[in-house]
Amino acid sequence: MATTGINVSPEQVEANKCKESIPEPCIVVIFGASGDLTKRKLLPALYHLEQANLLPENFAVVGVARRDLSATFAPDMKDGILKGGGVDEKEEKLGKFIDRVKYFATEFDNDEGFEKLKAYLADLDKQFGTKGNRLFYLAVAPEFFADITHRLGNHGMTGEDGDHWVRVIIEKPFGTDLESAKKLNSEINQVLKEDQIFRIDHYLGKETVQNILVFRFGNGIFEPIWNRNYIDHIQITAAESIGIEGRGPFYEAAGALRDVLQNHVMEVLSFVAMEPPDVFESAPVRIEKLKVWKAISPIPVENTARGQYGPGNVDGEDVKGYRQEDRVSPESQTETFAAMKLEIDNWRWAGVPFYIRAGKRLKTRVTEVVITFKRPPLHIFQGSGAGAEQLEPNVLTLRIQPDDGIKLKFGAKIPGPTTNIAQVNMNFSYAEAFGKSSANGYERLLLDAMLGDGTLFAEREGVETTWALMTPILEAWKAQKKDFPNYDAGSWGPKEADELLERDGRAWQA
Repeated sequence: MATTGINVSPEQVEANKCKESIPEPCIVVIFGASGDLTKRKLLPALYHLEQANLLPENFAVVGVARRDLSATFAPDMKDGILKGGGVDEKEEKLGKFIDRVKYFATEFDNDEGFEKLKAYLADLDKQFGTKGNRLFYLAVAPEFFADITHRLGNHGMTGEDGDHWVRVIIEKPFGTDLESAKKLNSEINQVLKEDQIFRIDHYLGKETVQNILVFRFGNGIFEPIWNRNYIDHIQITAAESIGIEGRGPFYEAAGALRDVLQNHVMEVLSFVAMEPPDVFESAPVRIEKLKVWKAISPIPVENTARGQYGPGNVDGEDVKGYRQEDRVSPESQTETFAAMKLEIDNWRWAGVPFYIRAGKRLKTRVTEVVITFKRPPLHIFQGSGAGAEQLEPNVLTLRIQPDDGIKLKFGAKIPGPTTNIAQVNMNFSYAEAFGKSSANGYERLLLDAMLGDGTLFAEREGVETTWALMTPILEAWKAQKKDFPNYDAGSWGPKEADELLERDGRAWQA
């Protein structure tokens, strides 16, 4: 198997890290800091920025939650950094960083607590020289988004002037349908300007997602063939082999379409399909992404498929079905798999179908974009040897996770006196090229939010546009009771998903 050669030195990789701007002094305030996200992702990511000298010298972190964790919060966050961040306990910077990790306990509906939080942050400004700059991170359940934002506003913690800035990161899900997304947007915008709001999708923090744009627009050989003239169809898969991991109530209210397709997959699709922006800055990139979503035709329910896993075998282990999971209804109609066929009505993509799918308890964990090119117009090798008649199309695979990288499949002559053709792969591996990384994807997003760069964040119109596409499907599914379960755990999903492609003469690249 052929493998690409990599022309990059460790010095180049290190130099590239240091080209980013360093944010102004600030305090990162994390609401819901007692949750798993803060320990496993956010604090390790912030420390990775510290390691790379990308945090300001005047900086602090404040965890906010309802329980009194003042005595244990900083040591617990240190434990998370050591276990999840690939960090040596003896690192010189670690102790200084942990000294700037603080905790504040308050109920999220307690006005007195918010007033005390305001005073506490002002005291930290004096202690650490953070100049009143705030990045609030709402790592809380969606029902608290609007309430916390309004209390921050009511207690004078969201206003900006020429001397300081305030920004708010809001975790997904941002709404559960079009109506709820509009309502939440309206409530948040009563307090915050749109440029203060950073709706986060952690998929956009992944290097391999960002690399889609570099691969397309930073290399002269790909963009000329990135269109309907050369591409037959595109598939996007976000498959997980795990189940719902004890999150029964959450998943019962969400399902695969809300949890993955409406946000993660649609973001990836926009990077694959967008036109080149004038410059790689927030406004031009968002405009081009929005154009893609607005050009997607309404999706007929017959161009969709949904499924729910039953008992099966994953990686040699017998696992239970979704309806047997903890705190899941034995008659649940929640989909754990969703797939659909999309068409983008613009000049670049007219006639090129996009097939997207996402699901739990599938055969393997993989997130990737598969671009299948059209076959040559004339098979000049027909009849010249075994295998020539079966000449396959070129396939470009952009692997987002795991084994991050890029693979190009093409035909090559098998050595010998006859013209026999075999399919071979040219591979690029991120780990082989740049070494394994302990980064978790939140580093870039946290840094960009501190810098005020919204390029990799969702904006209001984009969120509402994707919900406008997905809400009619949710409503149609709700009106049609499905005979679940309809796929075994450890398979590639229900047969209806295969039929989406089969009726077009295609198949999933599993």
